[in-house]
Amino acid sequence: VQLQASGGGLVQPGGSLRLSCTVSGSILSRDDMGWYRQAPGKQRELVASIATGGSTDYADFVKGRFTISRDKAKRTVYLQMNSLKPEDTAFYYCSLDGLYYSDDGVPHVFRSWGQGTQVTVSS
Repeated sequence: VQLQASGGGLVQPGGSLRLSCTVSGSILSRDDMGWYRQAPGKQRELVASIATGGSTDYADFVKGRFTISRDKAKRTVYLQMNSLKPEDTAFYYCSLDGLYYSDDGVPHVFRSWGQGTQVTVSS
């Protein structure tokens, strides 16, 4: 399974960006996905997640501003970011928590990461 993220860039405070993360490779029994971010000198933190069934969760610092969604037919997850602030500046990574069953019926879980995309919020 591979993840390809895109959509980052430079935006002014108050502006918007939409990040995309497209999955390729094997079809999975479960594919919970998320967006994380990491600013220089800080730890990577969860921004938003969306489960296989569609339920979503958000970090408090983005609630009301960011929306995570997915298009299963396109195997793509989106992060719509509105009302961006300078403190949102970071490298954004998409993640996939996957589950598949091998031919002998044994379940296997794993996490994959996309390559990341830079988001810079500055005037």
